[in-house]
Amino acid sequence: MAKRVGIVDVAMTPGEETKDNFLDQVFKVTKEVLDKAGISREDVGTVISASSDVFHSGQSCANAYYWDAGAAMLKNGSRQDGESLFAFIYAVMRILSGSYDTALVLGVCKGSENPENDMITHFYTDPFYQRPIGINETIAAALQKRQYMERYGITDEQCAKVVVKNLGNGLRNPYAHVKKRLSVDDVLSSEYVMSPLHKLECAPKSEGFIAMLLASEDKAKKLTDKPVWLKGYGSSLDSFYLGDRDLLKGELKNAAKQAYAQAGIENPAKTIDMAEICEPYAFQELLWCEDLGFCKQGGGGKLIDKGVTEMDGELPVNPSGGVLATNPYVSRGLYRLAECFLQIRGQAGERQLDKKVKTALAHGTHGFAGQCHAVAIIGV
Repeated sequence: MAKRVGIVDVAMTPGEETKDNFLDQVFKVTKEVLDKAGISREDVGTVISASSDVFHSGQSCANAYYWDAGAAMLKNGSRQDGESLFAFIYAVMRILSGSYDTALVLGVCKGSENPENDMITHFYTDPFYQRPIGINETIAAALQKRQYMERYGITDEQCAKVVVKNLGNGLRNPYAHVKKRLSVDDVLSSEYVMSPLHKLECAPKSEGFIAMLLASEDKAKKLTDKPVWLKGYGSSLDSFYLGDRDLLKGELKNAAKQAYAQAGIENPAKTIDMAEICEPYAFQELLWCEDLGFCKQGGGGKLIDKGVTEMDGELPVNPSGGVLATNPYVSRGLYRLAECFLQIRGQAGERQLDKKVKTALAHGTHGFAGQCHAVAIIGV
């Protein structure tokens, strides 16, 4: 049985719309990551994919459609529908079981061919009580932001600073979909999508194909001289109905607590060198920073005011540009993990941080107002 699981390498596509065929995009990232590791399809033990067939891929049976393009032909594998960090941990557990010494994790989402995210997320609702009133993810986020502002005094300007920071970071990222140099006034003058959410505070609809090769400790050391190890993981799921939840006391704290305990982290603000946080709406980066223990409850606004989360800050958050810059709905958690991996390896190009990154946190979320959360801690 394996003691540790390492990330060997990653390959991903940019987030902007392309005319490339879905199968070709899956094949491209799969071949690239296997070539980097110097192995063939036959050397892959198992394949776990993250995709949402009818909703985010427009297919009736997602993994059957791209299985052969993803090196999974005649292999034992499975699919996870929702947040791709769940697919990652599923692959990790298969290696830890001792059944496989390598696992390929795929995240697939061709956002350019999908309906708008709000149309898709509308169908997440209960068909009898919530769907008739038109609730979708943006409406839920607007309710959450309003509550956040009123309870803790968070301002529109502080939320806008997240957009300015992240889309500015995206200028350094060749994989980013939206790259803009903005001011706070630019953000606040953009139209309302759903008050109090401005258009520039909402993530785009992006493409995103990613392949990540995992291996047991012994195998990882043979495949690369710089494996990055999983240190801790946690996930937690909240109640389905919005009315049964306090939208500012979600399950991220529980997910983070599990991950920190496994990684032996007692003071995340001092121990973690950088974080990639899934923020479909700008204010959520502030809220998630609080729940991750980077500051006290209600302190997310002051965190960004002080520049703590900037590229040159004490705890950089989303140096890639985050989900505001690239939002392949199903793949986005795996993209956050890949960005952490590249930072630790010193391979993040222009977005590489000046400081040495030894421990990084990747976060993924899915569902209305952060209904479920996953946290992965990786490091050397």
